[in-house]
Amino acid sequence: MQRLEGKTALISGAASGIGRASALLFAAEGANLVVLDRAPAVEETASMVRNAGGKVVALVKDSADEANVTLAIDTAVREFGALDVCFANAGVSGGLVPLQEQTAEHWTEILKINLIGTFLAVKHAARVMTARRGGSIICTASVAGLRSGAGGSPYSASKAGVISLVQTTAWQLLGSGVRINAICPGLIETGMTRPIFDQARARGTDHKIGQLNPLRRAGAPVEIAQMALFLASDDSSYVNGQAFPVDGGLSASHPVVPPRI
Repeated sequence: MQRLEGKTALISGAASGIGRASALLFAAEGANLVVLDRAPAVEETASMVRNAGGKVVALVKDSADEANVTLAIDTAVREFGALDVCFANAGVSGGLVPLQEQTAEHWTEILKINLIGTFLAVKHAARVMTARRGGSIICTASVAGLRSGAGGSPYSASKAGVISLVQTTAWQLLGSGVRINAICPGLIETGMTRPIFDQARARGTDHKIGQLNPLRRAGAPVEIAQMALFLASDDSSYVNGQAFPVDGGLSASHPVVPPRI
């Protein structure tokens, strides 16, 4: 039996990277999908799902806009009869801007997409799920939300906010049957991080990518999608209010000088 057979999932940030990998994996596991992204490439994700035999509706919309979020959730209910899983995955990095060069506008844009957009998905998914007495909400946070050293200040603060949102919402949904958890990816090659990988390849230092974690490599989007699948499925039926690092072990330690091997 497929792990998401008969379930309907909404995935934001589905035009590439983790969102696309999750859409393909969820569909392969039997889920009906609504995929949302402001980038038109979300249509390509939908085509890939359909070509693999899955059922999907694509929406080219900004997931930080409340009307778009309610539209996506209402579309899931209208097209497939329910919403069982909401994967609030959309996000931006904002780059590494020095403190004195950061502006309120820069912070506002990152918080709007990464934190407020996630809040809107949580709020409206919970509205539908509590009425059905069950469901799984998954949010993409980051190891940057756990401690410094993995992203810029506004990005890290936004992801710390996502973790707190998950923890507090788990208690606000007390007794509802709705679960909410976060995934904290480490260094994953996605559209957001591609410049890091491209620059390393151009310098001939791509073999050093991920050297600071015990696995000594970067991760792939599908490795985050596998965690999302676990949290979406009934296999995680007693998992709630948690933030899971998927980072090759990077966050298992304080900063260390890697030994010579």
